[in-house]
Amino acid sequence: MYFSEMEEEEEPRRRRAPWGVIALVLLTGLALIRNGSGEFDVGPPQPASAAAVDSRATPDTFTNTPSALPYSLPGWIRIPAIQVDAPVTPVGLDAAGWVDAPPPEDPNLAGWFTGAVSPGEKGTAVVVGHVDNLQGPAVFYGLGGLRRGNRVEVVRQDQKTAVFEIYGVEVFAKENFPGDRVYGSKGVPELRVITCGGGFSKQNGYEGNVVVFARLVEVR
Repeated sequence: MYFSEMEEEEEPRRRRAPWGVIALVLLTGLALIRNGSGEFDVGPPQPASAAAVDSRATPDTFTNTPSALPYSLPGWIRIPAIQVDAPVTPVGLDAAGWVDAPPPEDPNLAGWFTGAVSPGEKGTAVVVGHVDNLQGPAVFYGLGGLRRGNRVEVVRQDQKTAVFEIYGVEVFAKENFPGDRVYGSKGVPELRVITCGGGFSKQNGYEGNVVVFARLVEVR
């Protein structure tokens, strides 16, 4: 497990930045997750319209959500539908105010944004990762191919596995990124998994972000 390489678990952060601010910072940093090359014969899959969030089945209507878990560092993420099985490292903001994406030279590494809750806590946890690097596809290359009902498993340092069910996958242009909708708390444990997506140009990189919306449905 990746836990052995982590620092000892810290106390939960008492103060978090307002989502209205974090949304803008994350948009700026993740709209490029900056080493995506986009220069392969076949680009990453993009979300189908059928995978979009169903406004008639928002997380507010679900009644089977398990109780929220306490704070615990995430150590591993698995998304069986797209063969993701990767360690998770904490990422924060760099000196320029960007979200620090995981090191691009390691294609199979995801990052948990420490400015949000930990996966399984009440609120919206955020996990980010590269879609590709200069060598080829990276950890979240297949993210846009996910569908409603697929599951995301996050193994935490307390040895609990938080299992999230996907209820939507969408791509948003960076100029019109709906920060409140993506990052705002639904009052229950939620997860967003984010990578680059949309069109690509050498001058500007990827035009947007693929965002997976998921809710906690099981704790193992």
